[in-house]
Amino acid sequence: MELKDLGWNEFHRKHFDELKTPDSFPARVTQSRREKYMLYSSLGELKADIPGKIRFNAESQNDLPAVGDWVLAELRPEGDAAMIVGILPRMSKFSRKSAGGTMDEQVSVANIDTVFLVNGLDGDYNLRRIERYLALARESGAKPVVVLNKTDMSPDPEAKAAEVRQVALAAPVITLSALKNEGFEKLSEYISPGTTIAFLGSSGAGKSTMINRLMGEARQRVGAVRAADSRGRHITTQRELILLPGGGIVIDNPGFRELQLWVNDDTLDITFADIKALTAGCKFADCTHTDEPDCAVLAAIAAGTLDAKRLRSYQKLKREQKFLAHRHQSQARPENSASEKEIGRKLKQFKSQRSKERFGQ
Repeated sequence: MELKDLGWNEFHRKHFDELKTPDSFPARVTQSRREKYMLYSSLGELKADIPGKIRFNAESQNDLPAVGDWVLAELRPEGDAAMIVGILPRMSKFSRKSAGGTMDEQVSVANIDTVFLVNGLDGDYNLRRIERYLALARESGAKPVVVLNKTDMSPDPEAKAAEVRQVALAAPVITLSALKNEGFEKLSEYISPGTTIAFLGSSGAGKSTMINRLMGEARQRVGAVRAADSRGRHITTQRELILLPGGGIVIDNPGFRELQLWVNDDTLDITFADIKALTAGCKFADCTHTDEPDCAVLAAIAAGTLDAKRLRSYQKLKREQKFLAHRHQSQARPENSASEKEIGRKLKQFKSQRSKERFGQ
């Protein structure tokens, strides 16, 4: 395998040269399961694991290799396996909050050039979810492309595409039918040798079917969706980096059961740039766009140039982002909180002692 066909570029080479050891070589993570990995490298495909030092020093899952990562690897003495001794800086990464109550960043895939945000035009179609995916994709550093699959299931797919373009803003919107193999030529401009594409979307949206079409074979398992809500079972259970026959790299992902934000204010403002631009015309700088007088955002809704649902989506994501940021800060400083309490206790003791000394007690 040639490294350039695996996505190797000047960014990765520069960081590898800074970190390499005499015995290390670059490799890319293609699969990850319970801290066991598969790698592609100039030596071919290798099984790999990580030493205890990396596992011990990892503060969160974010510090462990993810699918798409470029790593420093060393061959084990037996020669048919490797050990990952370092992770190169990521050019881009798709992150979300880990499921459950913890406030850890979970990196799903790394070093991606384009994110295909796949949505079905059946019961899977949801503008608000598309907005959420766009925010996460823009935060990743990769280029987002909205892919509306299942045109065969919609009476007017172009009308749906027009709705999505209103919220996607600068992000391209593509319509196709993976089932009928129609519209795949629209993907070609984003797929080329050495470029990495990640497919993200809910279960049943058609990600694996699309990859099978691009592969020219039924490599990925696919399943039917429920008629009631068009939701699919989680047929894809792990992330995998796949080399396409004509060049290019794709990463398939399981459908997310829980998709919580891991973005900053700037990313949300880019995703909702139309609302952000309107706020400049509001009378008050801290306008909440609820009931204030001379609110340009509410005026746009009244004039029919802005959908009220889009404003509610923006406000909801803003609240969620602030809530998660606050929880993250709270969980990140338990030691500081304990120290502050100890300092306060000692200060109280000091003041009490000084008071006793002053009054001769």
